[in-house]
Amino acid sequence: MIQNALHQSKQYLKEIVRPGDRVIDATAGNGHDTLFLAKLVGETGQVLAFDIQEQAIASTKKRLQEADVSSWCQVTLDSHANLEKYIESPIRAVVFNLGYLPGAEHEVTTESTSTWQAIETALKWLEPGGRIVIVIYHGHVSGKLERQALLKQVSTLPQEEVQVFHSTFLNQKNSPPELLVIEKKSR
Repeated sequence: MIQNALHQSKQYLKEIVRPGDRVIDATAGNGHDTLFLAKLVGETGQVLAFDIQEQAIASTKKRLQEADVSSWCQVTLDSHANLEKYIESPIRAVVFNLGYLPGAEHEVTTESTSTWQAIETALKWLEPGGRIVIVIYHGHVSGKLERQALLKQVSTLPQEEVQVFHSTFLNQKNSPPELLVIEKKSR
């Protein structure tokens, strides 16, 4: 069976992230991707994780502590739009899960303006061969708007510098999540 966007996103990260790498979870949520990345980079690597909701930060920190990986993870209550304040050296990968925090208020969602700002910052710091992996949940009004804006924006990225991949199921109901992968080309 063809795997869903969330499973595909993990595959695209596993292909390139190695022990010792610096990576970012731009939307920590409940900490699943943060933990996944922490296991990939190991104790010689570093994971920076961000979320704007205290509930997400607490959930992520708890998950990392229970897995005994929190010593190489920095979990920050801040918008991914502010990545520039936290990145000090090249990064190997960035993951986004766009939409709202499962189990929380659906009114608090990611937005295309801050997400695009984070993507632009990540592209500046991304190593050649590095990837930005984005799962777009667009089954709600703001998600549809964010999806539309991001697809338009990523289609303008220069093909000499990056390649952009978009994956979606065309015959499924209820707006299944979509996957965007931006890979920085080696020079």
